[in-house]
Formats: sequence, structure tokens, C-alpha cells
Amino acid sequence: RGVSYTDVLRIAGKYHVKTAPPFIPGGEAAGEIIALGSDVAGFQIGDRVLSGGGFAEETVQPAASVIKLPPHVSFEAAAAFRSNYTTAYYALQRGRLQPGETLLVHGAAGGVGLATVDMGKLMGARVIATARNAERLEICKKLGADHVIDYSSGFRDAVKDLTGGRGADVVFDPVGGDVFDESMRCIAPFGRILIVGFTGGRPGEAKTNHLLVKDAEVIGFTIGALNRLDPARAQRNLDVLVGWLSAGRIQPYHSHALPLAQAADALKLILDRKVVGKALLV
Repeated sequence: RGVSYTDVLRIAGKYHVKTAPPFIPGGEAAGEIIALGSDVAGFQIGDRVLSGGGFAEETVQPAASVIKLPPHVSFEAAAAFRSNYTTAYYALQRGRLQPGETLLVHGAAGGVGLATVDMGKLMGARVIATARNAERLEICKKLGADHVIDYSSGFRDAVKDLTGGRGADVVFDPVGGDVFDESMRCIAPFGRILIVGFTGGRPGEAKTNHLLVKDAEVIGFTIGALNRLDPARAQRNLDVLVGWLSAGRIQPYHSHALPLAQAADALKLILDRKVVGKALLV
């Protein structure tokens, strides 16, 4: 089972879509089918699958939301995959990322950030990853980042230097606040800033005069809205990603795997910024 920052927000009542308690946190899981509904076709008991599901030993899911796993894809890779990569892929679609462009990924050691580094390289971009401390940045390099920046003391000058003064064509920003403000000062002409979230504590404020001068765009999105408003597109994206997962073209990463009984510990690890990629409950 995958554990994400979204789960932390839902439990705290701070997610943009409110969930009234009581509820079971979690939204992605991998495991074996142990029972089938009488009208279910195409699956057998014992099949290894990727599905929705929460922090539980067993879950009941509609057949339409269940995907068979290739034999060589581990449960751990599958559980670390779905929410991070569907979000990253949709983000880069919204950002119209093109081969050869420069992609600046903030919070790059987080679950969605690391998936975006991975996806950005697969889509042919030059990737600059920002995170805190050398260990986290080293993992970003392993996932394909061309350049890494410890943004504890800022990143604008480093991005400008790495791009010959031009700036980043696409900025992936799950942090907001001061990070968004500084991103506005190193965005390339015709650049796009993708608003993913506000882990920094406050939303950024887009100054329209800056956007005007740069011919730049700020684009907000949520994967939940895509699933709800355009499920056909969401399914096409997922089919592509599962194909890439099966072919080994993407590399879901997890730094922690804890027993289900330690779900609270997994959430705290995320809050304490100790997770790189994904935390799992096994």
C-alpha cells in the first residue's frame, strides 16, 4: 500500500476535497485477488493486481479499477507507482513539455517530484532537480536528473547559470510560497509553471505583470479532477504508464516499507520530510 502526502492532508482535514470521518486513508494498493464477484470476468483468484484501496489487509474494489500486473513487476514497485506517476504524467501533459526543454522540478525527492524527474527524462527534457541535503539529491541523480540544486539558500542564480541566463521552460512546483516566488524570477520566456500543491505552507501569488513580461503561464491541476471530469483520458494515461512500468522504462522508488500496524509512523515520516519517493505499508 502506498502512503502519500495527500493522506496526511486528508487526515488533517486540509485537503482541497474534504472527506468526512470516519474513513480509511490510502488510495493505492497492490496484491492478490482472494475472491471475485459473481459477474466479474477476466480475472481469477490469485491474480496479481494493482488497485485502489486503503490502509487495510483486504479491500473490495470494482473490477474496472483493477489492473493485472506483469509477473516481473513487484508489489512494492506497483504500490509506489500509481498516484505519483499519473500525477507527474498529467502535469507534464498540461505543461506541454517538449524534448530538449528544461524542466525544473521542486521537491524532487518527494513522491510526485521524483516521478516527475523520471518522467521528464523519459520525455526527453533536460531536468534540474531541487531538494534539501546531499543524500536526497543523489537519489534524484540516480533517477536521471541532469543537474541538482540544494535550494536551502535559493536556486534562481543556479538555474540561470545552468540555462545560460534563459531560465526553465517548465517548472513543477508542489511547494508554493517562497519557492513559487523565486520560480517566477527564473522562468524562461513562454515558460509554464505547474501548480501541484503547497507543501511549503502557503500558496504562491502570481503577479500578472510578471507573467505579461515573460509571456508565461501558471497552470493549476489535480489528478482527481482528471479522473472525475475526463475518465477516458485518465484511463489512457494509466494504460500508457502501465506499459512503461512493464517495460522497465520508469522506476518507482520507495525509501521506507513498514508493517501496516505502523501506518501512523509512515505518515510521520512523510511529515518529517524523511521519505524519498514513496513510503509503503506491507
